[in-house]
Amino acid sequence: MEKQNLVQLDFGFELEPTKTPNPNQSSKPFKKAKSDFVLDFMDLLQSPIIVYPSQWQDAVPKDLLDNITMARMLTQMRGEHMASLTEVVAYMMPRTFESPMSSEWANIYTWCGLQYAKTFKKTGQMDAMEEVAPKQLSEYEMGLLKRLRVWIYQKRRRALKDSLKTSTPKSSGPSPNNQGELFQKD
Repeated sequence: MEKQNLVQLDFGFELEPTKTPNPNQSSKPFKKAKSDFVLDFMDLLQSPIIVYPSQWQDAVPKDLLDNITMARMLTQMRGEHMASLTEVVAYMMPRTFESPMSSEWANIYTWCGLQYAKTFKKTGQMDAMEEVAPKQLSEYEMGLLKRLRVWIYQKRRRALKDSLKTSTPKSSGPSPNNQGELFQKD
């Protein structure tokens, strides 16, 4: 047998050797990540739309409601764990019909409406919103908006989890497709 020449290439990376993870520890985060993915996906598609509780809650336009799923997907793709700006508009719209809001919340509502119009290419709405909406929100208004988005997100996920708990059938005994019965010797 001939002696083989081995050449080791140095790419200039200065890395420490990694430790081999304990197999018992890696299974739990994987299962949690898998269940989080499933819950996140169900959240995007099935979570209820949270609106301000008012007599006007049926006044939210169907077009806006139809775009919420897509807006949730865009928000999820950006890695944000909060409600989309479209959901903020849907939540705040019935509130705007109740009584006047403070200037901060009016700015937040109109700014979010402008972002919705830009995202979904609503040219007629965009032209009207550009005249009214602020170009930017202040730090204080951004903080209020972030808290509202997180609150809506948590409320909708809680509603989804509650509906999953009540809709999941409980098994009272062995399943009808018990594999043990399939392999019994006669």
